[in-house]
Amino acid sequence: MAENAPRTFDPVAATRMVTSFGHNAAIGARYVAHGADWMELAIDYREDLVGDTTTGVLASGPIITLMDMATSMAIWVRRGALAPQATLDLRVDYLRAATPGRSVVGRGECYRLTRRVAFVRGMAHDGNPEDPIAHVAGTFMMTDAA
Repeated sequence: MAENAPRTFDPVAATRMVTSFGHNAAIGARYVAHGADWMELAIDYREDLVGDTTTGVLASGPIITLMDMATSMAIWVRRGALAPQATLDLRVDYLRAATPGRSVVGRGECYRLTRRVAFVRGMAHDGNPEDPIAHVAGTFMMTDAA
């Protein structure tokens, strides 16, 4: 779908759909907010997502899953359609551990979109965007491009 095409994509409905199965359902990913080229999702703190029971810190897997979906959905929002794509590269730089007991919010942004490749960035935080848990950067390939 071209960038100038009419927007009929419903990010809230799409979030309900993609978080109803698979890894996103397992971690309990949920919609927070969106804009023209960004999406925010969150996961609530749960004991079964903890990676180190002695500290109560969340495992990295749920945060990676959250950020992969937030950046994916940012692309869909920008394109105005839920269309097939594949994660080519998603680099996650951890800055600190998530605070035990707090929800984690992941914000993904699609800052450049070509016919075949989307470029994304984002960050995860546990209450203060000025004190992020992780930064992400990546690329996705459009698998429906002509």
